[in-house]
Amino acid sequence: MSEPLVKVESVSVTLGGTSVLSEVSLDLAPGRITTLIGPNGAGKSTLARLVLGLVTPDQGTVVRRRGLRVGYMPQHLNIDDSLPLTVDRFLWLGASGPTAARRAALERAGVAHLRRRAVQKLSGGEMQRVLLARALLRKPDLLVLDEPAQGVDVAGQNALYGLLKDVRDELGCAILLISHDLHLVMAATDEVICLQRHVCCSGSPETVSRDPAYHELFGPTAGTPNLALYTHDHDHDHDLDGNAHHHHHDHEGPCNHD
Repeated sequence: MSEPLVKVESVSVTLGGTSVLSEVSLDLAPGRITTLIGPNGAGKSTLARLVLGLVTPDQGTVVRRRGLRVGYMPQHLNIDDSLPLTVDRFLWLGASGPTAARRAALERAGVAHLRRRAVQKLSGGEMQRVLLARALLRKPDLLVLDEPAQGVDVAGQNALYGLLKDVRDELGCAILLISHDLHLVMAATDEVICLQRHVCCSGSPETVSRDPAYHELFGPTAGTPNLALYTHDHDHDHDLDGNAHHHHHDHEGPCNHD
């Protein structure tokens, strides 16, 4: 396995006298999708901020590869409704470069047709794709996404996670996802880290979904009833807000995209 892009070792963080993270370790390697799950207040965003270099640990170390390029997709972005802002201008503000680069990033995220649309007029699913395009403009080695599927229905989420796997395959980048829900990311992640201020359990999605520590945190049925949703036969595509468009494949069986 190649050297990690970011290595977090035995890190503890205390904020305002409260322990937010305790003895947490994490390796982010090129070409791997890692998902942090945990309830609200579990320290997921703090760990992401550590990875991004925005928080300094009280104990432990965070080592980043020299020259690491990071693309960050925030949970939400408040944009003043009175500010006329097209999607193209919004991307330019994030990374001023040639128009062709912005067009290519929007195309990669599946939203090239929204280039001249006002940002305020976008649906939840469209905005998530535009935020992804903005992160991709940096040609990241590491892509960090905080709850990327919020405000998007289940089918739209599934389409978004499928897109992230394609981006990972094309760029060879590491992806760090933050989610509060394991079953949403089951089919789209290589490794899951279950966080409750410390690492409760980690491993493949299947391993974590069977771990008693996971069930203790999320309840006895967490993750299991919905797994079928994420390994279903892919005989259709979803548009940005999750509407299915059917087509036919020659193959049968689960869609693993590996």
